[in-house]
Amino acid sequence: MATVNYSYEQLKRFCNDAFVKFGFDNEEAEKITDVLLLADLYGIKSHGTQRLSRYHKGIENGSIKVGVKPEVIFETPVSAVLDGQAGMGIIIAIRAMELAIKKAKEAGIAFVTVRNSNHYGIAGYYTKMAVDAGLIGMSMTNTESIAVHTNSSQALLGSNPIAFAMPAEPIPFWFDAATTVVPRGKLEVYNKENKPLEHGWATGEDGSVSTSASHVLHCINDKVGTGGILPVGGNTEAMGSHKGYGFSMMCELLTSITSGGATSNHHVKKPGSGAGSCHSFLVIDPKIFGNAEAQKEHTSVFLQELRDAKRVDENVPIYTHGEKEYNNYAKTMEHGIDVNIKTVKEMKEMCEYLGMDVQDYLGNIDVSNI
Repeated sequence: MATVNYSYEQLKRFCNDAFVKFGFDNEEAEKITDVLLLADLYGIKSHGTQRLSRYHKGIENGSIKVGVKPEVIFETPVSAVLDGQAGMGIIIAIRAMELAIKKAKEAGIAFVTVRNSNHYGIAGYYTKMAVDAGLIGMSMTNTESIAVHTNSSQALLGSNPIAFAMPAEPIPFWFDAATTVVPRGKLEVYNKENKPLEHGWATGEDGSVSTSASHVLHCINDKVGTGGILPVGGNTEAMGSHKGYGFSMMCELLTSITSGGATSNHHVKKPGSGAGSCHSFLVIDPKIFGNAEAQKEHTSVFLQELRDAKRVDENVPIYTHGEKEYNNYAKTMEHGIDVNIKTVKEMKEMCEYLGMDVQDYLGNIDVSNI
């Protein structure tokens, strides 16, 4: 599948200016852009520029409200609940994590939940915020119902990602994953690339495994009532499907229930009324367990021991979570970001909608046959 290579600075300029055109102030636009492009820099194609179309549609139909501010509706020294007012999920989530970090620095630990929000990008962005402050971070979000749980053919749960990060050298431990086999964005990438899904990723209307990205996305987008993405472990208990189901439920309970928000199956679908996403952010100051630097060194040694373990194939390295992303960041900053031509077409449509000069931002591209 054809791609167009753009430098980080080119895409940053495009995204910043586009979100300002949508009505966000400069600081908000920069935060949204930072979250999106970190995903691209980390090599997480499903959540970078590929997501621009989703935000465009959400803002256009009113599901994502511009100009609103999250409101703290309940608070203690170690906790808070925020109402996102159906605003941009990224802006809301950054505010919530900032509050969790502040409370954790004061009290040693903090748990902040959010209701009535929207898609917030990669969950790992927010745990990175905690680690950058020398803290341990965890972030979760529920999503619209796109996942079929064990022995069910009906999608009632979300992809419900969980992220966790902890300070270490030379890079932190940084884990970010959906509780489904793959996130929805991965299906969208495969659909754009006309690639078949791996067997065991998703099911169609009749509950049988489907390898057609367009078919599964039809089940999800058109709400046919059945079909969707499978939990980690696939479609049988013998392979551990119930474990992914349980992980998804943990995320659901710690986001929608603790915030008093909508569970995945009750996300509002009507344009203009907000998506109803719920998030949670846990931050721990290692100092509450003693010497923070000693803990960091202990973690670093353990991670290196994992990397140095005997390999199945000596030519295939062992990575710890976050290492591939760290390596990809440096490479992509140097060589640029390859953007799928179908995503470039969506960006061109954004330019036209917002009155931005297509050639100035995207170059002389021809997407007429896409």
